[in-house]
Amino acid sequence: MDAAIDIINPDEAVRKARTLLQNGRLAEAAQACQFILDEHPDHRDTLYTLAVAQRMGRKHLEALATLAVLIELSPSYGRAWQERGHCLRDLGRSEEAFTAYQSAVTHNGALAASWRMLAQIHSAAGRDAQADFATAQFDHLTSLPPELQSVASLIQEGQIAKAEALCRSFLQKNGHHVEAMRLLAEIGLRFNAYDEAEFLLESAKLLEPENVSAHYDYAKLLRKRQKFEQALAEAVELRAKEPGNPEFEMLYANENLAVGNFDEAMDTYATLLEALPNNPGINLTYGHALKTVGRQDEAVSAYRKAYQVRQDCGDAFWSLANLKTYRFTDDELTQMREQEASATVALADRYHLCFALGKALEDRKAHEESFTYYERGNRLKREELKYDPARLEDEMALQRAHVTAALLDRFKGAGSPASDPIFIVGLPRAGSTLLEQILASHSQAEGTMELPNIMALAHRLDHRRMRNDTPEYPANLGELTAEELTGFGEDFIRDTRIYRKEGTPFFIDKMPNNFRHIGLIHMILPNAKIIDARRSAMGCCFSGFKQLFAEGQEFTYGLEEVGRYYRDYVRLMDHWDQVLPGKVLLTRYEEVVADLETQVRRLLDFCGLPFEEACLNFHETERAVRTASSEQVRQPLYRSGVDQWENYSTWLDPLRAVLGPELVGR
Repeated sequence: MDAAIDIINPDEAVRKARTLLQNGRLAEAAQACQFILDEHPDHRDTLYTLAVAQRMGRKHLEALATLAVLIELSPSYGRAWQERGHCLRDLGRSEEAFTAYQSAVTHNGALAASWRMLAQIHSAAGRDAQADFATAQFDHLTSLPPELQSVASLIQEGQIAKAEALCRSFLQKNGHHVEAMRLLAEIGLRFNAYDEAEFLLESAKLLEPENVSAHYDYAKLLRKRQKFEQALAEAVELRAKEPGNPEFEMLYANENLAVGNFDEAMDTYATLLEALPNNPGINLTYGHALKTVGRQDEAVSAYRKAYQVRQDCGDAFWSLANLKTYRFTDDELTQMREQEASATVALADRYHLCFALGKALEDRKAHEESFTYYERGNRLKREELKYDPARLEDEMALQRAHVTAALLDRFKGAGSPASDPIFIVGLPRAGSTLLEQILASHSQAEGTMELPNIMALAHRLDHRRMRNDTPEYPANLGELTAEELTGFGEDFIRDTRIYRKEGTPFFIDKMPNNFRHIGLIHMILPNAKIIDARRSAMGCCFSGFKQLFAEGQEFTYGLEEVGRYYRDYVRLMDHWDQVLPGKVLLTRYEEVVADLETQVRRLLDFCGLPFEEACLNFHETERAVRTASSEQVRQPLYRSGVDQWENYSTWLDPLRAVLGPELVGR
């Protein structure tokens, strides 16, 4: 064995082992990997390199054993599944190989070798449509320059820093390369660098107007930025370029739904389903649309259709559970258990099924088994996201350090004088949707949605390209001028007008994470109202823990993680109360449930709104609601959900330990 192998630095050591492998020194490469694993048994790259060396040395069973360990440690690592496919192929176990290749591309769509093998397997089985699709994926990937193939794979594997460095280097050498620009935009989205991503994709569309992939990416980004009118215009263009393309039809329907053209959206979904009645994705999206507009029975039917045509469609089961009011049948529970236990189910389907099973069993009061599934789903999601709690802790510490009373006093009188916005902030699952529904039931206030504008402004002020760059915001707030702050406030009012109806004097922005930027909100909109929707620590944290979010809220996927975040949230809200006394109204969920009228009157008084009976009958208000609480706020208040966490008290000691006795009691 090469004595230069250094186990102190396993990353460097495995690079040397790979060199041995590339030079055909298989036994030495395997020995080097074993030496590293003696000290670092969970090192992913070493396990993968060892498995490759074993397969190339025709030790397929040993390679499969190594891969079993690797997949257990890192179930979303696509290359491990691809290598498993190669081993099973060599052993003549073609059906198992097919399943492994399917898992590989599910976790990493940039694995060309897996697409090639899938194309061959589908073709041999006479599945021409699937073979054509796999071939198209293979052709696209292999048409890319080698550097961009690596970038695409690194993105899929979550190695974003390496992907960005390689992609930027390629663009510096090759100028305006549209595929590189698309990849760099995708990287930007991982870091919430929406401005740069939008610029890249808009430029890509201009450079190659007929490149429908770049155009489609641009339209989806506009949707993600909630620029729905622009996204709809792009969807109209895409439909004209390729009439009948199901993806473009779906985009068109989604954007019509987003801007409130409900009839056109529903007609488009219905037309799609006439053409493709057994497409689970279309049924699933149609279900989401029906849920948004309050047509729950039809949404249930659409979700059921999705899992009937694809039995392991985890998202369909979770969507039913996420209605909060749906109760699963015995047959559905059996199907979910069987699919979740299957070795071939994709990672995303598995954790969707876990969360759905957690809710189904909770409704049946089988709390111990329910918690097992909730914990498993959270573990799988956490492993996929690779959440770092320290990053958000540091961000909130910077707010406390830099946004001081002296800074805020220095800019007194700056900002837009508009009093239109009412911000509802806090943690998810703390009652913000309930408060929004109460206020939106008032004749002078309009509910919009979780608007991205404040978060986008904060990111723009930060000037960071990557998360590990030194942050500039909020330390640079003191460098702004009063005129700039006023301009930011006026931009907010102008840019959010698209979400409002004419004649309603107030509107609600219920983005929970805006609590991290209350100082900025006050500086640009000093007359805006801010409401803190707060729920008791144990109830709020556990409710977040058992919720699978569509995106964001990475801090909820672990008891310790959500506890740390709640602790920092309370600490930051205490800071805002000190530097902006009286600015934020604290509204406790438990008090709203216990005495609705008193709390409604208090809420309306704070917002300067006269009392209206409709606010007490909020569940009768007809409006589109896009959050997880959509069906709950369409019903009268009930108290049974306030202390549900107590059913799981036995398993919540890690959460208690992080929160500490003071917060546990609040």
